[in-house]
Amino acid sequence: MELRALRYFVAVAEELHFGRAAERLHIVQPAVSQQIARLERELGVRLLDRSPRTVRLTEAGNRVLAAARDALLAADRVRLAAGTSTGAVRIGTAPGLTARLQRGIDALRRRTPSFEAVLVDLPLPDRLAALRRGELDLALARGVTEAAGLRVLPAWIEPLHAVISTRHPAANRTSVRLSDLANDVLRVPSPRADPPLHEAVTKALHDAGFTAPRGRPLGTIEDTMVELSANWSTWALLPAGQTSSTADGVRALPLDPPLEIRGAVLVPEDGSPDLCLSLVTDAFRDTADPAHPIPDAISRS
Repeated sequence: MELRALRYFVAVAEELHFGRAAERLHIVQPAVSQQIARLERELGVRLLDRSPRTVRLTEAGNRVLAAARDALLAADRVRLAAGTSTGAVRIGTAPGLTARLQRGIDALRRRTPSFEAVLVDLPLPDRLAALRRGELDLALARGVTEAAGLRVLPAWIEPLHAVISTRHPAANRTSVRLSDLANDVLRVPSPRADPPLHEAVTKALHDAGFTAPRGRPLGTIEDTMVELSANWSTWALLPAGQTSSTADGVRALPLDPPLEIRGAVLVPEDGSPDLCLSLVTDAFRDTADPAHPIPDAISRS
């Protein structure tokens, strides 16, 4: 079994769309389909239910997804252990940050063509622990304002979107008011899996003076999309970056008036002096800050 096949499967499972998964992987769509079909033959189970308009995980697919992520994470850790002297910048990330990572890495490569990055997808508690242990050079995170032993460098502001079923009465609108959803069951990010994001979303709602019936915490993004598509009286509040790959049965709508959370670049307090923090932070901002000119180079010892 090849790690490549597992990586392709995870991408499709998270995007729930072969075309978007191919774009994310920077390969052609037939290559993704071939690898998924080969993996299914090797495992002897169907992982995905495909139709002309939808892609859904089967029961076996959900089980394999968790194991595939564990396998890829273990492989990433092996690669990190073997590659600590390569000069690559090790970046901790999470689902829903793909577009920002691509823009940021492209910006860094334009400044320094030799720039190399190793991406490690970790839950937030593991991301912060890896930073403190020196296994990562930097990480991106939402909702973190302070963290012991780490420097938190604010980098972007991200709108929150309401994710609703296409059968919801507000589904055909271009935006939605919180008052339109006050009687529906609200689901927010898990306080156990991502405490800062949970707190940031909860605070945004509190500051807006909004209350609603609460459902159980959100699971994975792909599970959330499937669950919301089947229940129009339930909705979720998520950062816009996590709603970019909605399934056919759901819609992600901006709020009117908008609610926002902050994102940051995190680095160890005693991080490498060769890592140019001004350049890195500007790369992951939505727009360059003229008060912080971007240096011409970045390096890693």
